[in-house]
Amino acid sequence: MAERGFDSGFATRRLPVRDRVIVLSGLAAAATLAWIYLLNMSWGMEHMDAGAVMLIMPRMTDWGVIDLLLVLAMWAIMMAAMMLPSIVPMVLSFAFLSRQRRAQRLPYAHTGVFVLGYLAVWSGFSLLATLAQWGLLEARLVTPMMVSATPLLAGALLIVAGVFQLTPLKHACLSKCASPLGFLLNEWRDGSVGAWIMGFRHGAYCVGCCGALMALLFVFGVMNVLWVAALSIYVMLEKMLPQARWLPFAEGLLLVGWGVAVATTG
Repeated sequence: MAERGFDSGFATRRLPVRDRVIVLSGLAAAATLAWIYLLNMSWGMEHMDAGAVMLIMPRMTDWGVIDLLLVLAMWAIMMAAMMLPSIVPMVLSFAFLSRQRRAQRLPYAHTGVFVLGYLAVWSGFSLLATLAQWGLLEARLVTPMMVSATPLLAGALLIVAGVFQLTPLKHACLSKCASPLGFLLNEWRDGSVGAWIMGFRHGAYCVGCCGALMALLFVFGVMNVLWVAALSIYVMLEKMLPQARWLPFAEGLLLVGWGVAVATTG
């Protein structure tokens, strides 16, 4: 457990201030723009006569290609908004090792490539989520407002997500996400291609760790900003707290109990 806390703070303390400011500013800017988009979309869904906002919103039913692309963009931007804050320790650690291993003036340039590789995996997840939402919408299992239309589906998603929290796969993926320096030292590859591969591999572990939790958006509401924020905070806590090993277990039990209650009393 001490190693995880050491990983999280080590790069921040050792990385030059200039590099730290550039990396954190870039992540903050990207996350802020993504959250502005989500807030705009959420407002637009509550005000369906919202003028220009409607241009970036899919139709309620009978989706076409444009609607699918809009939903894909929505999921990809939402995943960026939710996940970028949680990878700050990993990205700072990458920037630190880049500075140590290369004599370039701008070692943080490859840090952007690392983040793009990470987001590429979540974009793939977003494609699967888009297709799942389309299928559920056509089957009338979710409403046009992107919320589960049946307590059985909501309960099943809660139970599946809860059970996954208790599995060895969850803990294996979380261990990779919560030990930035350990992951990078084992996975290190030089160059831009190497940075992208490392970001992609970290993204794969992150999807393995958090993908089931993201499916809960179909329960709470895909554009319910409060629940999106709550899930984002929980993901950060899992990755960043040195004592976080108890969190998945507690969360798993909570979700299973909640799912049973929803399925049987809804």
